[in-house]
Amino acid sequence: MAKTKETFEESLESLEGIVADLESQELDLEKSLEMFEKGVSLYKECKKHLEKVEKKVSKLSDSLEEEEVAEN
Repeated sequence: MAKTKETFEESLESLEGIVADLESQELDLEKSLEMFEKGVSLYKECKKHLEKVEKKVSKLSDSLEEEEVAEN
């Protein structure tokens, strides 16, 4: 079965959980490293989500500006 991609919110929630676990300092070194690696992966996914949304917002903003200029 294929793994479904998490939404931005799900990825961010998972990342926040990992940060909390790492901050608790109750994990052994191996588990901490494993969680850190997962956190880095989640960070990259969140960053991709945000960059995609940022491009959409920028494109929409540019479109609105073009429409305003054309109307004047």
